[in-house]
Amino acid sequence: MRVDQFDFSLPEELIAQRPAVPRDQARLLDVAPDGLHDRVVRDLPNLLQAGDLLVFNDTKVIPARLIGKRPSGGEVEALLIRDRGGSRWLCFARPAKRLKIGDVVAFNELTAKVEAKHDDGSLTFAFDKRDAEFLAALEKAGAVPLPPYIRGGIADARDRADYQTMFAEIDGSVAAPTAGLHFTPELMRALEAAGVKTARVTLHVGAGTFQPVRVEDTEQHTMHAEWGEVSQATADAIHSAKRVISVGTTALRLLESVAGSGPVRAWQGETDIFITPGFEFRVVDLLLTNFHLPRSTLFMLVAAFAGLERMKAAYAHAVDKRYRFYSYGDCCLLRR
Repeated sequence: MRVDQFDFSLPEELIAQRPAVPRDQARLLDVAPDGLHDRVVRDLPNLLQAGDLLVFNDTKVIPARLIGKRPSGGEVEALLIRDRGGSRWLCFARPAKRLKIGDVVAFNELTAKVEAKHDDGSLTFAFDKRDAEFLAALEKAGAVPLPPYIRGGIADARDRADYQTMFAEIDGSVAAPTAGLHFTPELMRALEAAGVKTARVTLHVGAGTFQPVRVEDTEQHTMHAEWGEVSQATADAIHSAKRVISVGTTALRLLESVAGSGPVRAWQGETDIFITPGFEFRVVDLLLTNFHLPRSTLFMLVAAFAGLERMKAAYAHAVDKRYRFYSYGDCCLLRR
């Protein structure tokens, strides 16, 4: 499909710079069979049914933005993308052209050697620490990897908590599964009282997930692979659920990847699934998701889930009603 079919105009002032306080008071656009309804996230217990299953992504955002010095003394900014194992990370770096294979970059308590340079402009860094020691040093040396549309990507102390869901447990993401940001302990108690069940999956979100697509046709776009895991307990919960509600596109992508042509099963590995209109959904019945960037793979996904014209109408309504967009913004509830 032509990528320009997924374009739309968005006033810059509607891009959220901070999350709602409290989180469950964010607005929720209910894209229902009978039309569009303006609600808040705290209304979810009344929108779902006893026996429904909410599936959350429990990945934890690491402080993946690093500032260091190369051998000549020049500054290097690096964004970790994906763990390659053995203390090796795929990264984007600036200025990448000035870095040579074998160069050592000092990031405060971490040092990294340039092990490889790739055709897409990314690098592989081999760090001097690994596992728990690496993560401890990263906590001191790194910063929250905010997307550039939030205050130019410059994080402050508040973002350490704001850009993390209440479900975050497994270190590995460089971007938050943002639909999960709307949940609070109070909302979870109300959902439990309404008979709504919960389960968790892990998908470590990469930076490429949120990038605009820069080719003219969707067939020309290449997705970055992301690591995920579905437990047997979650697979069992899905099989017995009345309806499956994915909290965010990341959980949906993982569930639909694992299902393939059969039922969801216990699984771990990498997925580079790219969902566009025409995709056959096998697992997820409802999707709670934020408002996404134009021409992004995520807007293509929601168009595949709920229909392109329907989503264009929903986004036009959201702009007209001054909903807040993107990572710290409001959300919508979609039905197939």
